[in-house]
Amino acid sequence: MKLIGILGGMSAASTQTYYRQMCEITRRRLGGLHSPELLIRSLDFARIEQLQSKGRWEEAGEILNAEAKALERGGADFIVLATNTMHKLADQMMGGVSIPLLHIADATAARIQKAGLRTPGLIATAFTMEQAFYVDRLKATRLQPVIPGDADRADVHRIIYDELCKDITTDHSRTRFEDVARRLVDSGADGMILGCTEVGMLLNAGNVSVPVFDTTLIHCESAIELALAP
Repeated sequence: MKLIGILGGMSAASTQTYYRQMCEITRRRLGGLHSPELLIRSLDFARIEQLQSKGRWEEAGEILNAEAKALERGGADFIVLATNTMHKLADQMMGGVSIPLLHIADATAARIQKAGLRTPGLIATAFTMEQAFYVDRLKATRLQPVIPGDADRADVHRIIYDELCKDITTDHSRTRFEDVARRLVDSGADGMILGCTEVGMLLNAGNVSVPVFDTTLIHCESAIELALAP
């Protein structure tokens, strides 16, 4: 089994999900007492969030680059960045790093294409929904993501940072996310990308009317598949 290097803590809530899911997937695949071989570096998200909010992305990229190099020195065979938003800095993060990055958007796009869908809705942080680093990567695979309107994007972003990243879930916010998903379907979405690693805390196949693509679960499944590949 290859050693998976996880760069997480952005937020801690999602990284806990990564660990749990990877353990469950490995146990299903191999049985018995098997669990994945992991090297986890979990950052203080408050520091990263402050840089995000101030637009100091280059500084955040320097932090991620140092951590990616540390994972490589620790023996990781490849890296999983346990956050969608910080893939904005994927190129900077991997500068001078010789092991590969398993990109969350690529894994998600491949799963959507396999399902034969083309116009997935995207529910994520404002950074991920509004900036080119993620949406353009999906478009490069001939997908046409459907993005929420201004008010919905603002609400989703607020709930992610003020609640989900703090492990807080409420019925009101769940209803709000369900409303956003419903509007995306009405606008032509044939699937739904849970494009922030915390969104699965509120949305799933049980409360969305189209196929759901939980990026956290897809990323974890892809990581274990790669770790177990010959």
